[in-house]
Amino acid sequence: MTNTATLQKQNISFEDFKKEVLHDYKIARISRECSLLGRREVLTGKAKFGIFGDGKEVPQLALAKAFKDGDFRSGYYRDQTFMMSIGELNAQQFFAGLYAHTDIEVEPMSAGRQMGGHFATHSLHEDGSWKNLTQQKNSSSDISPTAAQMPRLLGLAQASKIYRNVPILKNSPNFSNNGNEVAWGTIGNASTSEGVFFETINAAGVLQVPMVMSVWDDEYGISVHAKHQTTKENISEILKGFQRDEHHDGYEILIVNGWDYVQLVEVYQKAGEIARTTHVPVLIHVKELTQPQGHSTSGSHERYKDLERLQWEKEFDCIVKMREWILNFELKTPDGELLKFIDSEEELILIDRDAKKEVANAKRVAWNNCLNEIKAERKNALQLLNNVAQISSNKTFILKYKNDLSDIVEPIRKDILVALRKSLRLLKDEEFTAKIELQQFIKSYSSTIQEKYSSHLTSETALSVLKIQPELPNYSQEKNLVDGRIIMRDNFEVLLKKHPELLIFGEDAGFIGDVNQGLEGLQAKFGELRVSDTGIREATIIGQGIGMAMRGLRPIAEIQYLDYLLYALQIMSDDLATLLYRTHGKQKAPLIIRTRGHRLEGIWHAGSPMGGIINNVRGIHVLVPRNMTKAAGFYNTLLEGDEPALVIECLNGYRLKEEMPVNLGSYKTQIGVVETIQKGEDMTVISYGSTLRIVEEAARDLAHVGIQIEIIDAQSLLPFDVNHETVKSLAKTNRLLVVDEDVPGGASAYLLQEILENQNGYQHLDSKPATLTAKAHRPAYGTDGDYFSKPSAEDVFEKVYEMMNEVDPQKFKSLF
Repeated sequence: MTNTATLQKQNISFEDFKKEVLHDYKIARISRECSLLGRREVLTGKAKFGIFGDGKEVPQLALAKAFKDGDFRSGYYRDQTFMMSIGELNAQQFFAGLYAHTDIEVEPMSAGRQMGGHFATHSLHEDGSWKNLTQQKNSSSDISPTAAQMPRLLGLAQASKIYRNVPILKNSPNFSNNGNEVAWGTIGNASTSEGVFFETINAAGVLQVPMVMSVWDDEYGISVHAKHQTTKENISEILKGFQRDEHHDGYEILIVNGWDYVQLVEVYQKAGEIARTTHVPVLIHVKELTQPQGHSTSGSHERYKDLERLQWEKEFDCIVKMREWILNFELKTPDGELLKFIDSEEELILIDRDAKKEVANAKRVAWNNCLNEIKAERKNALQLLNNVAQISSNKTFILKYKNDLSDIVEPIRKDILVALRKSLRLLKDEEFTAKIELQQFIKSYSSTIQEKYSSHLTSETALSVLKIQPELPNYSQEKNLVDGRIIMRDNFEVLLKKHPELLIFGEDAGFIGDVNQGLEGLQAKFGELRVSDTGIREATIIGQGIGMAMRGLRPIAEIQYLDYLLYALQIMSDDLATLLYRTHGKQKAPLIIRTRGHRLEGIWHAGSPMGGIINNVRGIHVLVPRNMTKAAGFYNTLLEGDEPALVIECLNGYRLKEEMPVNLGSYKTQIGVVETIQKGEDMTVISYGSTLRIVEEAARDLAHVGIQIEIIDAQSLLPFDVNHETVKSLAKTNRLLVVDEDVPGGASAYLLQEILENQNGYQHLDSKPATLTAKAHRPAYGTDGDYFSKPSAEDVFEKVYEMMNEVDPQKFKSLF
């Protein structure tokens, strides 16, 4: 594009254009100085680790120009220039993040919970309610796992399609302006090798959603060259088949050099216009980028780049090239006047100097803010140590801890607590007021500081699902027994009418109404956008749900079977489960994941990997209803709150008869509360899901031999038994058996810890607590495969009987 065309395209005066260009240049320089100085802060020990956006500044300036209010970014941890360009990050905040400052007002990205380079805007008010997302520029919170930002990006884009095309949602002023919002993704070229990248690219092409995907290509993935990463060493080349044409939907694929400011601005404006108006996804391959400081502070790129490449990177550094363009820019007006951005290079040198000063000052202020806060805390600790030292017989040793702490030039909170806690050990045999004050301070300080690192794992607002009161299902006088699937189907129909923002989607969920007919006929009633089929792509099904939930919709994402959840577990664990926590409560995604499991057929269709799930998804509620009435009640509860959850329905329960409630859509199963489904005096047996039916069968046989077991349905694994009802049962029975179809050491070990340690249930035991689990292998195929792989009614009977034999060998004579 010529210089004249550039000005015409901008449709602004030359003076405004000049001002904009020089402003962009200054932002790029500030960003670069942050990267350079940030690396030094890591290498000198003030910060732990650094990964920076140097070499990617200019394309991010162009992206920011096309980014509008209401748009969302789902990005890559090098996008600091973009965040600065849209006004959501300044140099002081950049360094506050590097130093892990725990104040969300000072470090608004994560309150120090994420390393630098992970950027987020605030979607929520203090009470957890939504801000108007259409009146701000939005960045979904970054995560480090490579390409894991992609599935969420798909959902952020799909939300625009939903808001544009579902009539009942067209008036959603806080979330969308007729679906005109674009979701902008960024990724490094090496990370395009990840499967979730290709899965997302394919899904977005199928769905035709307004997604603009930027690939920052600097030819390397850490030290590994593109020839080892990508076929033909060129991601846009191998994605050519996605290019749309007159006969097929697809992508618009654009290619641009990352050092060409003029072309970048044009390309990003074009991409934004295409996606915004037509909802066609766009891929922008930004080539010939550099990485001046290498991948991160973990090493130097001089180790793996040859001299020729290093020299090229110096010459084609995007800021260097932008600087050259500014210096050489000339435009002759019709009357012969020669217009330039600057009269001499001194003007750019002055901008460079100002950027250096601004960043250096920002770094200094950020460090002092962080350090002074800790020094004030240390001052209190030092006084307490001095007080106890004056009285203690261990004065010399305590004063040493005090003086060592005082001598630390740049203390951290760990230093304070180490000195305090080690000093307290020396006082174990002494009693005086100053010691009590020290003890109280340690407890108070530990609790206060721990909160800075541990809050917001789950909702702490009035919308927490744990605050929603239960409502029992009501029944008509004439008993109406139906298949469990009918209760699910009819309850979902009520919910879809009640909640216009509710969407249900997944494999086979739409046209046929899911493989178990729990959604039968609902697509015909509510349309293909609200009850829809997806491809076989579990990671992006979850991603669709996360992104749409972040934009005010209430999605239920269906994963056909529990075993298939493993495809999506990384996205659930790294993104959904951590979102509220890693944003310090400033973003949420109340996604409900629906699946079914337990006791089908064979290795990959009958597993119950609950231990692996619950220990990877802390931050998501995990619910295990024993029947469809309970499951429907969980969905009703969840839609009243604002938290993500996984609901695992019993696969063998859809055709079992249950009584139809008359208050569908409104009765609520309480989350985190167990239910005693049979009273007994001899032993507490706790289980969940389909296994409860086996326990109930065994209980009938046990009753014939004089053993009465108390059966407790866990109902909810995360959280488990918040009212500690299980330990009340133990106080009566004094014996505990956990029955579980997970492998040994899985969910059963989790439940034992909850009951024995967290509820102090060990105090009531007269016998060793026991577990009865599946075998260590996956379940084999067939009815016999199930019988010899998972607990049976006979297994439960014999295990309980064996434990009672220990109690009274005469009454319960050994079976074997």
